Amino acid sequence: VVGMIRHGLYLDPRGLDAIEDYEVRDWLMMNGASARSVQSPFLRGLYDLSMGYEDGNPEKPQLSAGQGMRGTLRTFFGYRGAFMWRMRAGMGDVVFAPLYEALCRRGVTFDFFHRLTNVVLAPGDEIKPGDRSHVAALNFDVQATTRSGGRYNPLIDVAGRPCWPSQPDFDQLKGGASLFRAKTDFESHWDRRRSGQKTLEVGKDFDLVVLGVGLGAVPHVGAELLARDTRWRRMTEEVKTVASQAFQVWMNEDLTRLGWSGPAYITGAFAKPFDTWCDMAHVVPEEAWPERPKTSVYFCAVLSDPPASVDDKDPSYPAKRADEVRRNAEAFLQGPIREVWPHAFDVDGSFRWEILADPTDAGTVGPARFASQYWRANVNPSDRYVLHTPGSYRYRISPLDMTYDNLSIAGDWTDSGFHSGCVEGAVMSGLLAAHALSGSPQLEDIIAYDHP
Repeated sequence: VVGMIRHGLYLDPRGLDAIEDYEVRDWLMMNGASARSVQSPFLRGLYDLSMGYEDGNPEKPQLSAGQGMRGTLRTFFGYRGAFMWRMRAGMGDVVFAPLYEALCRRGVTFDFFHRLTNVVLAPGDEIKPGDRSHVAALNFDVQATTRSGGRYNPLIDVAGRPCWPSQPDFDQLKGGASLFRAKTDFESHWDRRRSGQKTLEVGKDFDLVVLGVGLGAVPHVGAELLARDTRWRRMTEEVKTVASQAFQVWMNEDLTRLGWSGPAYITGAFAKPFDTWCDMAHVVPEEAWPERPKTSVYFCAVLSDPPASVDDKDPSYPAKRADEVRRNAEAFLQGPIREVWPHAFDVDGSFRWEILADPTDAGTVGPARFASQYWRANVNPSDRYVLHTPGSYRYRISPLDMTYDNLSIAGDWTDSGFHSGCVEGAVMSGLLAAHALSGSPQLEDIIAYDHP
């Protein structure tokens, strides 16, 4: 509050954007905060929840003062009921499967297994401020086609509910058995196998385009945008992204029995490398277990980038990073987790691996039992988490930008008014893109969008 008064933010038409060039801890200390307070669990949790570590390095916390204050003020004063809501199941099942079904009912068609390779612009020179252009074509690699020649059905049934699986149904695909044996990973940036190519042309195949890939993928799908438009090039250079890591365990003992005395809340500011975790026992009844575990716990955090640049042609890279996450998770369970689950350890100090529920009932013992759990390295360019470092806000492009009169963008990396990697920021961006292309919804109807 002292800083907001000193900087005159209540009179500045830029609002909190006026302090976007400051790092949030520096700005707080400029305005009277003690060194102890800016090292408090609350402030560390703010960085953890926003994955605000440049290059994924815990020694390089970076978060702009404007976004740090915006997020904090909304957390305390802006939300109805709670500022976070726990879903009854995974994001794919609770959010994306219902959205997919609703869109199908509205007549939307989906062409899966198409990898965008280039956004082709109309011929011309460098695009300068005030210039106008448009998207002339879209190039794709066709990764696979269905055996029937019809639409691919992505959902599977779990406990009577439509769910999004963690891998595709190869039985629906032409040559699916071969693709499965070859361990084809359609989501991997490094797996460039394809069965064909396709080009869509403006006026013939499409009129308007929404580019909804992650920011990290923009250089790989928008080479012409970066080559001809300085703003797009600077955005990909100045708006930073980080890889992330996650793992989930299902256990045959609940957290109370393991020694945790707190409620089932989302926990931040914990030990690295998995500083954020949450007891998700409430999702277990939604899963199709023959014998239900007592709880499931989710962990996530940033994943540090390697010191050298990544080889774009190394198809083994995702597997190497996933193996790194597995090692991190196993070490974490044998180390820092002791502070919150003391009864998960034997008298000799070893983690009791037998408490992990194994759906395969393979009878494995020791750390090898962790193979029955779930872990993931989010290293694909489109999967990388977008940071809000000091000064980077000015390089974000808005979905309302009409430099390309048939192109809008959507994602939590755009200038949406809430620069945070979350569902809220993505939804606000999507609504702005809809307004840019159709005039609906009205800007005043986009909740929390307060930019002129």
